[in-house]
Amino acid sequence: MTTHWLGVVCRDHVRRGTGLGIAQLGHGKRDGLARLAPGDWLVYYSPRTSLRGGTPLQAFTALGEVADDVIWQADEGDFHPWRRKVSYVEDAREIRIMDVDLDLTRARNWGYQLRRGLIELTEADFEQIRAAMAGPA
Repeated sequence: MTTHWLGVVCRDHVRRGTGLGIAQLGHGKRDGLARLAPGDWLVYYSPRTSLRGGTPLQAFTALGEVADDVIWQADEGDFHPWRRKVSYVEDAREIRIMDVDLDLTRARNWGYQLRRGLIELTEADFEQIRAAMAGPA
């Protein structure tokens, strides 16, 4: 069964990850990545453009399909983040979250749950997001 996930990551980090064809969640922790399975879909929501000092964005910034079940630890000097391979939709466009009618955003204080960094999306919400990101510019 395919699961649809929403990962909360600043846009700068999303762009780096999509360029590398990888997913990295929770500041490089393994736990979130371990919840994903091959064939699952991952949508990135970016509250800000960059981690520190970025401007508010509140947009979906990428989507892709988890490619396999391998989780590995990268070596970036003092930083050793866990990563997974993801096949990203190349022509997906950035779309503001408030421009899509979602079950996710109907609840009062909807943004609070995003603090977890990774949440499961309903299939209906995922399809709304995918359609919006693939739509005309």
